[in-house]
Parts: sequence; C-alpha cells; structure tokens
Amino acid sequence: MSKKLRPVLVGALGAASVAALVITSPAIAANEAPGAVSASVRAAGDLSVPAKKEIAMKLVSSAENSSLDWKAQYKYIEDIGDGRGYTAGIIGFCSGTGDMLELVEAYTNSVPNNPLAKFLPALRKVNGTDSHSGLGSAFVSAWKQAAATSAFQTAQNNERDRVYFNPAVNQGKSDGLSNLGQFAYYDAIVMHGPGDSSDSFGGIRKAAMKKAKTPAQGGDEATYLKAFFAARKVIMKQEEAHADTSRVDTEQLVFLNAGNFDLHTPLKWKVYGDSYTIN
Repeated sequence: MSKKLRPVLVGALGAASVAALVITSPAIAANEAPGAVSASVRAAGDLSVPAKKEIAMKLVSSAENSSLDWKAQYKYIEDIGDGRGYTAGIIGFCSGTGDMLELVEAYTNSVPNNPLAKFLPALRKVNGTDSHSGLGSAFVSAWKQAAATSAFQTAQNNERDRVYFNPAVNQGKSDGLSNLGQFAYYDAIVMHGPGDSSDSFGGIRKAAMKKAKTPAQGGDEATYLKAFFAARKVIMKQEEAHADTSRVDTEQLVFLNAGNFDLHTPLKWKVYGDSYTIN
C-alpha cells in the first residue's frame, strides 16, 4: 500500500525548537490525603525511553507508510502528488518543504562524498515547490543508494529527532503529559510541522490551551488531550490531504478512552481503515 499523505507545512521547518515551559507542582485535590497526587494530574512520561520511542516510531509509520516496519522506510521515496515534490525517508522528508534539503545538507556535512551531495543546488532551487527540476530518476536512485548506508540512516534519525521528536517530547514533558500525550504532540508535529502559525503544531497547542489546562497547569490530561485532538482535527479538515482524521479517531482516542496513558502493550488500533497490533 502506498504511503499516506503527510505534507509538512512549507516554510515551517528550520524554526527554533519549541521553548520549554516550567512544570508547576501537581495540584492536590482537597479530599485527598497530604502527599497524594490527584488522579487528574499524571506524572509526565518519557517517550524518549528506547522501548517507548520504538512504539512511537511504529505508530507513526502505520500512518505514514502503512507499515510497522519503520526502518524499512529509509529508502522510501516518491512523489505522492500532494504538491510537496518528493516525499522520502522515515518521516516523510519533502523536497518542497525544506526538511529534505536540511537533511541532505547535514548528511553532506558529515559525509562530503555521498551520492546526494551533487543534488544540493537542485534541492535549493525546488524548495517551496513541487518541481522535480534537476532531480528526477537520478535523484531517486541516489536516495536509495545512500539509504543503504548507516551514515545516511543516522542522518535521517538525527534530523527526525532534531526537528520533530525532541521538540515534541520536550514540550510534552513541560506540559506534564504522559507518554500518550507526548506521542500526540509528536504525531501532530510530524504532520503539521513546527512553528506558531494557526495550522502548525504550535498553533494547534495554543488553540487547545484556550479550551483546557495542561496537567502542568493543574488540568486533567484526558480533558486537555481531547481539546488538543479537537483543535488538530479542525486544522486537518482544512486540507484534503489531511481530511481523514482516523490517526486521531481510531488510534490516539482509542488509547485515551482505554486510559492507556503509558502506551503499554498490547496496542491495537486502526489508521485509514487498516488494523495494526503491537504485542
């Protein structure tokens, strides 16, 4: 099955990581014993723990690639017809949105003599467009050749973490969110890109915070995440490529309604009508 549509917003990449917030002390309900933590305020998780991060990678891959085998996607590349040029790699780096350019630049800085280096001028010219000018089949072949090396795989991992995973997890921790909440942030920043515009991750978070407090602010996490999901779905439905909201409705909301804030296994969900399980 072909990769699902996942454009990153043009111009969103390269922005500074979301600033961290100070986590306030959890509020204690009046009817609870001293030292108890309200059930409505959960300790922040840590999605960066290897076992949890692996789950996060598989969850995103189910939506991005219709597969749990996210490591098989290093070599993936095609134009999915969404106006972002080529979409490629483990997180859907796009030739038209800047993140593919930044990836190849970082890769070339560490490995100057690589198959993709000669395409940097072309990548700079097509950035912000869906053009294949200067790229084409030769670029596709070079991408697959590079993807067979550990150096390019490491470069993809590093850019994924720098642009998407680390900012999402750090913001989630600052907001006092569990592993599920941190994953909700990560999945959103993958689709919508970082930044503060209304249709970026930062804008969606701001819209949610107008409706509900984060756990770090003394709010209930379930209530806040439902507000975040609702705000995200508004943005998703504004673009045809994002209009299918099943990665929220039949994945993240399923975990939330089950009270699975830790993302403990087994996990069962559906994305775009396909069923997945992590045991």
